[in-house]
Amino acid sequence: MVAESGQPHRLAELLGTEREQLVRRWTELAGSALRGRLTTTELERDLGELYTAITAVLTLDGDLSKPEYTELKAQLGDLSRTRARQGFSPSETAAGVFALKQAVSELAEADDGSPVFREVLTFSNLLDTLGLWTFETYASAREEIIREQSEQLLELTTPVVKLWEGVLAVPLVGTLDSARTQVVMEKLLEALVETGSEHAIIDITGVLAVDTQVAQHLLKTVVAARLMGAECIISGIRPQIAQTIVALGIEFGDITTKATLADALRHALQREGVVVSRRSREGTL
Repeated sequence: MVAESGQPHRLAELLGTEREQLVRRWTELAGSALRGRLTTTELERDLGELYTAITAVLTLDGDLSKPEYTELKAQLGDLSRTRARQGFSPSETAAGVFALKQAVSELAEADDGSPVFREVLTFSNLLDTLGLWTFETYASAREEIIREQSEQLLELTTPVVKLWEGVLAVPLVGTLDSARTQVVMEKLLEALVETGSEHAIIDITGVLAVDTQVAQHLLKTVVAARLMGAECIISGIRPQIAQTIVALGIEFGDITTKATLADALRHALQREGVVVSRRSREGTL
């Protein structure tokens, strides 16, 4: 946005001399769109820093690819990522930038002279471009957050539990896909190395359904554990799952399978040389 040759840039002067008034009005307008989810102090601080970056490029041509806009784009990026993590929508985030247009228009109406109105129109185009940049940056930040949350969820839903000395268990719940199988395999192998365990129970009681793909994922995990010198037991084979496995012709080969986690633990303890017996209420074996 370049002023006419030989003429001062009136809008730039106004934005410099009326900074406090404009930032205050911008904060008020942007705050109404956020419905009080940020304090006035927090919002005014964020917008004040952004205001400084915007006024620094006010007299340029609005081409964001130029290096002069690097600082402004960095601040908009930080603002967008922060709003995404705070749970604001992309519209609410972009609206905070667009609100400056109204604040500047109100100030321009009180100023005599036509040049400032032409400059306001050009400034409005700049803010439109910045708003779109904010929206795109928000979308990228949101995708990154979702990816991080998915990875964290995978970690939480694939715990490796030490049931006994030398016996580990991996209780699975939900759907078993390639990504989750990789996490299960990595965590199980790490736990086998750390604990020196020789038996691992993969419990699929909470797995919604077992098909050929799920079976292949389980077999890969068992083979990887065997390469580490550990025997794997698959537990949680419910009647419905057993029928499905038979109907699909899935072969588990020499892999030990048990109906319940308790049965699998009993088998693992016996292999460890632990004798499991039931004690009567009278205290006799």
